Amino acid sequence: MTDSNIVWHPYQVTSHSRASQKGQVPVLLWFTGLSGSGKSTIANAVECHLFELGCHSYLLDGDNVRHGLCNDLGFSDQDRVENIRRVGEVGKLMVDAGLIVLSAFISPFRSDRQLVRGLFPTNQFIEVFIDTPLSVCEARDPKKLYQKARQGLISNFTGIDSDYETPSNPDIVVRTEGKSVDDCVAQVLDVLRTQGVIPTAT
Repeated sequence: MTDSNIVWHPYQVTSHSRASQKGQVPVLLWFTGLSGSGKSTIANAVECHLFELGCHSYLLDGDNVRHGLCNDLGFSDQDRVENIRRVGEVGKLMVDAGLIVLSAFISPFRSDRQLVRGLFPTNQFIEVFIDTPLSVCEARDPKKLYQKARQGLISNFTGIDSDYETPSNPDIVVRTEGKSVDDCVAQVLDVLRTQGVIPTAT
């Protein structure tokens, strides 16, 4: 809870003016899905396309954030909640700065994702569900985390001994099974064009 003696200080340079300076529509793209679903790979590829278009963007990745901002947190349910809360607040500041922000986090709990959505005006938060079956994620297992979880070497691992709550009404559903990364990226970019975040393809 914020101390009543702490008052928000207004500034002359507004969120609108920062976005206008960059000539873009700032949003937060929230990629959620199981470990190994393809969140980071797809988010990275989307940002590469945004960069080529001259957009000002930044990618917040789950593992990378835990090296600094959230390096004091573990993987208990309570720590996962705090991890997402911090990332949501950082994302809010970066969107206020006029950036297109991409975040790639398992973010297993609906309530946490809804909390982050509530930080933003309508249409400024886009939930992207990377819908990949557990069996496919486990077969990929790029970091060998599922293998370690099955061996009991990792506890509280999402999909094994910790729940993943599927988004009830995501803005974009990307089903990766049988699709290339380019196909998945094209689906996300189409929505960004529809919402006026990036120019319509010519």
